[in-house]
Amino acid sequence: MAAYARLSNLELILGVANQDIPVLASDFSAAANWVQQNVIPYTPGVYIRYIAVGNEIEPTDPIAPFVLPAMQNIYNALESIPPSQALQYQINVSTAIASSLLGSSFPPSAGAFSESANSYIVPIVKFLAEKRAPLLANIYPYFAYIGDTVNIDINYALFTSPGVVVQDGPFGYQNMFDGMLDACYSALEKAGAPDVEVVVSETGWPSAGGIAATVEYASAYNQNLISHVETSGSPKRAAWPIQTYLFAMFDENLKGPAETERHFGLFTPNKLPKYPITFL
Repeated sequence: MAAYARLSNLELILGVANQDIPVLASDFSAAANWVQQNVIPYTPGVYIRYIAVGNEIEPTDPIAPFVLPAMQNIYNALESIPPSQALQYQINVSTAIASSLLGSSFPPSAGAFSESANSYIVPIVKFLAEKRAPLLANIYPYFAYIGDTVNIDINYALFTSPGVVVQDGPFGYQNMFDGMLDACYSALEKAGAPDVEVVVSETGWPSAGGIAATVEYASAYNQNLISHVETSGSPKRAAWPIQTYLFAMFDENLKGPAETERHFGLFTPNKLPKYPITFL
């Protein structure tokens, strides 16, 4: 991957495994060593844009109290590299959250982190605001749709609605992705971090294994998503580009527990494309 990234100008999110967070939080030398092993050998040839310290950690997880200290240690480790590289300005340190951290998300203007999540996430977003780094958010209209197929139109989830579906004050929403994204922005405002950008670190649609999980729907969602984020921001942040990372490159036959988790790839494990897709 590193060799390909050097040749292709690919931008990467480098992840810190959840299980590694406690030691990185409690020992700066461990964080510095992590940076020396996982970052320095690949710079400046590989464009590491973000370091995600943990993925979808819930406030009740025993690891949760260690996330912010680990982020701080990783940031400080980057800062300690000789000034000529200034890696702390080139690489943003963040964490990736799940939509479940929001206690309210509809309408988008009502978006707010749950009371149980506040003590965990508010200090993190204040750190992000201080360092001018984005919040990474995994946004999946698929899971929202299958959780309420009676009240959510599939076209709203697939970017194929012919007009506005949800009117929220001055903002009209024609797709669920924008609604979920703007709910995150509303939550950040309420948490005292209105200027923190949201980078969509994961989104996608499964092609098999469950309700509405078909090749047709997966193709429609991913292609329409690409077209959307290439041409516009969300209603609430119309002037801000939507940085978005598709999940995933390949199907993962060992992933679970739900069968759909094995079928988010654009390609099969033997590298065959499941459907045509065009990156603009």
